[in-house]
Amino acid sequence: MPDYGHDLLFGSFITPSNASPAQVVALAQESEAAGLDLATFQDHPYQPALLDTWTLLSYVAARTERIHLSGNVVNLPLRPPATLARAAASLDLLSGGRFELGLGAGGFWDAIEAMGGRRLTPGQAVDALSEAIDVIRGVWDAGNRSLFRLEGTYYQVDGAKRGPAPAHDVGIWLGAYKPRMLRLTGAKADGWLPSLPYLQSLDQIAESNAIIDEAAAEAGREPAAIRRLLNITGRFGGSGDRLLSGPPAQWAEQLAVLALEYGLSGYILMADESAVIRTFGEEVAPAVRELVAGERAQRAGTPEAGR
Repeated sequence: MPDYGHDLLFGSFITPSNASPAQVVALAQESEAAGLDLATFQDHPYQPALLDTWTLLSYVAARTERIHLSGNVVNLPLRPPATLARAAASLDLLSGGRFELGLGAGGFWDAIEAMGGRRLTPGQAVDALSEAIDVIRGVWDAGNRSLFRLEGTYYQVDGAKRGPAPAHDVGIWLGAYKPRMLRLTGAKADGWLPSLPYLQSLDQIAESNAIIDEAAAEAGREPAAIRRLLNITGRFGGSGDRLLSGPPAQWAEQLAVLALEYGLSGYILMADESAVIRTFGEEVAPAVRELVAGERAQRAGTPEAGR
């Protein structure tokens, strides 16, 4: 698969099982201190053991200075898109342009319905997500002075005022696995954000990229404009032959290959330990960047190839 040429991003997917609120915030601050670009949090509003994601994101934004933040991924069925758009733009403005919008169609429908959400079939959920992206982008289009209207099957906006606009071009990244969601990613999203444990093989990355690329081209978009990210998990330790199970240098070599051969440009580590986050940010991320930069330079025949 092609190298789409994006700058590499590295982040944390903070998933503590028994951590206190203070410990959750501390892991985000540790992510920033380790040099990571992004801290993300799961969004399951029906789980009383978890902090509300939007409240957490806002609080963490106020307790950090540089790192970008995102839900991983935001639960659309319980977050009305017009309100979500304004919340996202507001947080981006308040944080100085540090918010990205990881977005999901929903999946745990019993729990969603128990919280007052509407139960949808998988196909309906994809269609609803497509409409929601249009709503979000319409609200963000603050330079358009016309009142915003959208008559959808699942979402309607009838004469709403647009704005505010985010501080920067917020990326909409979709958690997608099935063909319809992948085609939607290519047609309307800014990024693809699956999780490695849910992929059957690395071949699925290549197959999914092909679907995304085809849908992007059909929509008149450049496939390379769509960032490919990946939630990852693994173990630091002695050398082994498994993916992401070994010393940091081995992780770096494997992630560099994924970037160059499968087009991945964002790696978000599922972690709930400070030491693991530090190792990933301070050792793995710089090594991957160096390996990828060197190989790109060699392919391009530039002087940096000798580094």
